[in-house]
Amino acid sequence: MAPENSTWVTEFILTGVSDHPELQIPLFFVFLVTYGLTMAENLGIITLTSVDSQLQTPMYFFLRHLAVVNLGNSTVIAPKMLINFLATKKTISYYECATQLGGFLVFIVAEVSMLAVMAYDRYVAICNPLLYMVVLSHQVCLLLVSLTYLYSFSTAIVTSSSVFSVSYCSSNVINHFYCDSVPLLALSCSDTSFPEMVIFVSAGTNLVCSMTIVLVSYFNIVLSILRIRSSEGRKKAFSTCASHMTAVIVFYGTLLFMYLQPRSSHSLDTDKMASVFYTLVIPMLNPMIYSLRNKDVKAALKRFLTNVCCSIKSM
Repeated sequence: MAPENSTWVTEFILTGVSDHPELQIPLFFVFLVTYGLTMAENLGIITLTSVDSQLQTPMYFFLRHLAVVNLGNSTVIAPKMLINFLATKKTISYYECATQLGGFLVFIVAEVSMLAVMAYDRYVAICNPLLYMVVLSHQVCLLLVSLTYLYSFSTAIVTSSSVFSVSYCSSNVINHFYCDSVPLLALSCSDTSFPEMVIFVSAGTNLVCSMTIVLVSYFNIVLSILRIRSSEGRKKAFSTCASHMTAVIVFYGTLLFMYLQPRSSHSLDTDKMASVFYTLVIPMLNPMIYSLRNKDVKAALKRFLTNVCCSIKSM
């Protein structure tokens, strides 16, 4: 990210979600509410899975880190996006843009990996329930999460460095609401074949590896469920996996659509809509999909609120 590679560009202009002036204030309030809900829901999940003794299992340990990732992903994007809805000039400095891209890549790669880890967690829980706490011991859980973060940081550094290694010396208007790699490279006045290859290889590797883990895990889960003789047991097992699979299909489908489509048919306006979904909407929906319909989490929330009320009364 050497400054000499961007001598003629010191800041970028973000076009935002929409260029219609009359939509800026309504969109500001829509995304303010969305981000507020995302913050409240994910902080709630982090708190409950940290303090409640009955939620100290591998499943909720991974759920806590998924909430951390979702919170980080939205926080990297939403504050600047909200400011730009109200700003006359929607600018972002060169280094702020590089930082935003790097932060976005850290959390989006971490989410892809975390979903794969959670699929493996469900596989062990359903296919090997007696060995669940042995296979996914606390040390193993820490190792899986640590590897997820380490991999996401290294991927973000390599990819963002390659994007900002090219020259930006003509237009500085990014057709997006945040600094993403594809609209950034569209502004470059030098050869972008290397960063494009890095992005394609990185995105392809991440998606193929994580999707393979998810598909293999759920293939074995389905086989295991079909062997359950009790119809009530099968229904309960399918119900446990259905929400996770729905979220996985939507999330992975959006990423596949975004990064693996041919360049000739690539539409930045379509990418914007997809980006809104997986940077702001999915982080808001994930807590509901994974936990707010979960009886254990509801019971933990009730216990937490009861304890808070008792503490207030005692004061």
